[in-house]
Amino acid sequence: MREMLTGGQLDVLTGDYLAELTMLILGRDRLKNPALGYAKTFLRQLEENLGEAHDRGVRIVVNAGGLNPAGLADAVRELSTRVGVPTRVAHVEGDALPLPEGALTANAYLGGAGIAECLRAGAEVVVTGRVTDAALVTGPAAWHFGWGPDDLDRLAGAVVAGHVLECGTQATGGNYSFFTGHDVRHPGFPLAELYEDGSSVVTKHPGTGGVVDVGTVTAQLLYETGGARYAGPDVTARLDTVRLTQDGPDRVRIDGTGGGGEGAGGAGGDGALSEGAAGSGIRGEAPPPTLKAGVTRIGGWRNEVVFVLTGLDIDAKAALVREQVTDAFGKSRPEEVCWELSRTDRPDAATEECSSALLRLVVRDGSAEAVGRGVTGAAIELALGSYPGFHVTAPPGKGAPYGVFDAVYVDRAEVRQVAVLPDGRRVTVPDPPVTRPLEPVPDPLVPRPPAPPVTRPLEPVADPALPDPPPANTPVRRAPLGRVAGARSGDKGGDANVGVWVRTDDAWRWLAHTLTVERFKELLPETGRLTVTRHPLPNLRALNFVVEGLLGEGVAAQARFDPQAKALGEWLRSRELDIPEALLLDIPEALLAGQEEAAR
Repeated sequence: MREMLTGGQLDVLTGDYLAELTMLILGRDRLKNPALGYAKTFLRQLEENLGEAHDRGVRIVVNAGGLNPAGLADAVRELSTRVGVPTRVAHVEGDALPLPEGALTANAYLGGAGIAECLRAGAEVVVTGRVTDAALVTGPAAWHFGWGPDDLDRLAGAVVAGHVLECGTQATGGNYSFFTGHDVRHPGFPLAELYEDGSSVVTKHPGTGGVVDVGTVTAQLLYETGGARYAGPDVTARLDTVRLTQDGPDRVRIDGTGGGGEGAGGAGGDGALSEGAAGSGIRGEAPPPTLKAGVTRIGGWRNEVVFVLTGLDIDAKAALVREQVTDAFGKSRPEEVCWELSRTDRPDAATEECSSALLRLVVRDGSAEAVGRGVTGAAIELALGSYPGFHVTAPPGKGAPYGVFDAVYVDRAEVRQVAVLPDGRRVTVPDPPVTRPLEPVPDPLVPRPPAPPVTRPLEPVADPALPDPPPANTPVRRAPLGRVAGARSGDKGGDANVGVWVRTDDAWRWLAHTLTVERFKELLPETGRLTVTRHPLPNLRALNFVVEGLLGEGVAAQARFDPQAKALGEWLRSRELDIPEALLLDIPEALLAGQEEAAR
């Protein structure tokens, strides 16, 4: 927070504190103390920086209110009095839904209209509960430029900018596939210069680390998205109309190809919110008639034991201990027992660690006792009577509760968004005047059944244009996909997405016709029996794959080795297939130099 406030010009500082897992954690906090339920980290940051923000005239907009935005607003007022910095505080509420039976939390994802209402009333700090990540940007943009709910294209542009900013340094080189081509040891946080037409420039403060280029912004645009229609409470943004161009060192312009006039031209670094020409070309459509909501609950109890298998006969050792543990469970076997053998061992290894494999046992049950003493006994009592070299990475514990996140959809009429202004007035925020049911943009390579009769007028939507296939009989070489393509992956409840992109038109011609759903499943056998949908984004030279059910009951359940699918894209990049030699020769020299340096 201090770096962003002191590093350069800023009008609004935003902060996204609410991952899906965070809501579960805050729910457990509130069970212990009903006065909590918000992100206490924000208060600690604000205590050190409220004076700086006040002196510089920077507004602060955060969703750190979590399950108790009114409580956090009161805490901010108390803090401002204590540190002697007068502050006008407002908050947004109404996201809390009636709790279904067995649920710990239930919250709808609100848009940015309530935030805009608070800022129009003079608020200097606005805290919210569960809003979309992008709402932290659409709200300030609507306030500053005076946009209304029918300014769909402009709001869509702000949604795209907000999505790029929401994960901080992932837009400035963090978690980036081609990290070896840049110094990303200490990436600075991104900022967006927003324009009245809905376009923006993503950059960072001068002198901060990392990099902002078309690749880093593309990676974040693909992160945790689904189809070309990116739906939100305020607007559905058409990601297939987004266009990225390098606008100078560490500056990437975001505009579009969906119509309208020219963008604002060179930003010139003259502030985070600036006026510009009309018509960025990013297309927005009316939002859906329903709101997404997240419901969390305690799913049961889990425990984990990791057995270390060293040296020879790894498979036989794994089979022995599995059989022994299964026998030891007897009739007290937990409801779910998962085994996973990770062959991290190497033959003739120079160290014991490199000679060892890991056998992971995960058990889950509705009863704490079923995953506690029974699992502990089954594992430890084998210590002197199992495979040679028996040991585990840590003593088994008593087990712990795990959470489940479910995404549901509720009618807008069930949600009443309220802006509580600095003077205490409560203003009900109206719903958008028009909604539109969400429909997927089809993949041109996937055969479609005949379209049903149209029962309501909709704007015509063109299929995404894919390039012609590459020439036949092109010389190829077996190589990892990651030699030519970047990827970023993540989670949405029990589903995962993998965005894959390339940097040249020739590479895009090859990728678009090669990486089909069938090939994706071949490269990632773990997805073979699951539903996988491919979404082309030609303007970004990208494909986005959504894998349904890969993560089971979500990150909090921790049933999978990589429970949030953060490395799924890197696994895909490591898989080998036949790649045209010309593409392998077209790798940028800076990247090759970085790879060679990393290898050394």
